[in-house]
Amino acid sequence: MNKVTIAVISAVVIVAIVVIVFFAKPAEKYSIFLDPFIDQQPLVTNTHVTVQNTGSEPLTNVRVDYGDGSKPDIIPVLHPGEKEILSPPPNSNLQQVTVTTDEGISITKPYRSAPKMVGMMGS
Repeated sequence: MNKVTIAVISAVVIVAIVVIVFFAKPAEKYSIFLDPFIDQQPLVTNTHVTVQNTGSEPLTNVRVDYGDGSKPDIIPVLHPGEKEILSPPPNSNLQQVTVTTDEGISITKPYRSAPKMVGMMGS
């Protein structure tokens, strides 16, 4: 091999190492994604709450609390990558959702809504 070939191979290896170090993020052991969603239309309100295990280990007793004393949903085990889409009970206040787990995760998020666009229902 000549010096140019060795330099090119070395550069490719260095770039590959830099990409791996900066962009390859190992999954956290315990992590959760929470997305409470509300779509308010003139005649009906559609809501759902997405809960997904984004960690590398199972989560146990995932408690989804909708507030205002409404009955929480409890997911006994949520495996890595697994996703549950839940419907809040009718008496919940639709302000925010809190999720807790046996592993110490506690996250609270307000409901998000889709942006209203001209010509779309409800805009």
